[in-house]
Amino acid sequence: MRKLSLVAAAAAAFVAVPAMAQDMNTTDTMAPAADTATAPDGTRAFGIEPYVAVMGGWEQFDRQSVAGIPAQPKGYNLDGALVEGIVGFNVPLGPVFVGAEGAVAKGVSGDIDWQYGAYGRAGFRAGESGLFYGKVGYRWNNFHNFAPGVTGDLKRDYHATVYGVGAEVGPKDIGLGGLTGNSGLRLRLEVSTFDDAHSFRPMAGVVAHF
Repeated sequence: MRKLSLVAAAAAAFVAVPAMAQDMNTTDTMAPAADTATAPDGTRAFGIEPYVAVMGGWEQFDRQSVAGIPAQPKGYNLDGALVEGIVGFNVPLGPVFVGAEGAVAKGVSGDIDWQYGAYGRAGFRAGESGLFYGKVGYRWNNFHNFAPGVTGDLKRDYHATVYGVGAEVGPKDIGLGGLTGNSGLRLRLEVSTFDDAHSFRPMAGVVAHF
């Protein structure tokens, strides 16, 4: 009888140990998921988020000499409509983010021919998938033509610092959360200026995040 009791006890221990180990593994596996931080839009809070964008807008420069651009006579402005392509990335830091982007713009009407720039961005996330940010960078401009009688090398790149502010509105903020998921499309609205507020450049477009 004593031997039978020992066998029964050993069998019970043999069954109990794997069951306990399974419970411990389940607890350990699930614990990190509860502690994983996320951004307001549900994506991971830390990492790298690349994106591309297509923007359209318009820019007008002051008539006075700006960054070497010849001064324009009264009644004539250097301006034009633009189409811009952007490649960049964001680095989420919980509720805020930093990032960088490069852009090339082509004038489609008016005096502006090409623009090239590189910028840094920083801001915070709002709502389910929105962003508010400030940006600073450096941009090169060249032009088709100046006002009649104004001399200058039209192919020269006139360059200076650029400052701007903007916002991105994601699909969740306009009731379309199921359309593209956490990443996907956002509408961007932005205003920037060239060389200490010597131009006005409103732009709008679509950003595709990955």
